Amino acid sequence: MNNSLGKHRFLLTLGLVFSIFILSSFRKHEFHSSLAEIHYNPATKSLEVSLRVFSDDLETALSKENKRTLKVEDNATIDPFIKQYLSRHFVLTDTKNARKSINWVGKEITVDVTWLYFEVPVTEEPNGLKINNTLLFESFDDQVNIVNVIYKSQKKTYLFKSDQTTQTIEL
Repeated sequence: MNNSLGKHRFLLTLGLVFSIFILSSFRKHEFHSSLAEIHYNPATKSLEVSLRVFSDDLETALSKENKRTLKVEDNATIDPFIKQYLSRHFVLTDTKNARKSINWVGKEITVDVTWLYFEVPVTEEPNGLKINNTLLFESFDDQVNIVNVIYKSQKKTYLFKSDQTTQTIEL
């Protein structure tokens, strides 16, 4: 009888630990950030951008902006909403303050992160271009956006917060 009681307690404990582990994995993350990496491609005269955001944060912002529930997994319908959101909240301008267009490449979804890929055609090298990055600021007060610009083996990091939304690329 003691042996079966011990097995029963072990299984209950194991079940409890497993349940806590599962439930904690669904908990929202405690910080809000995005990370972008921009590479200048001289052959195509474009900036190639890889942008990582938490999927649930992106869904929150897209749903809020479009007044309907949107999910990043909805491959057939979500891409135009993402492109529209990016064109409003991740803006590059040249030295004459002309806004650059975004050419959508696609996205990659992992467990809790979505990678967004797009290109920005430019006529000049990135030095002097301005980045206005207000991604997710309308949804999260503590949002921080990091942009790494890589050009001719140099890397410069720019930090964007609600009180610092525009920065000039200086390499």
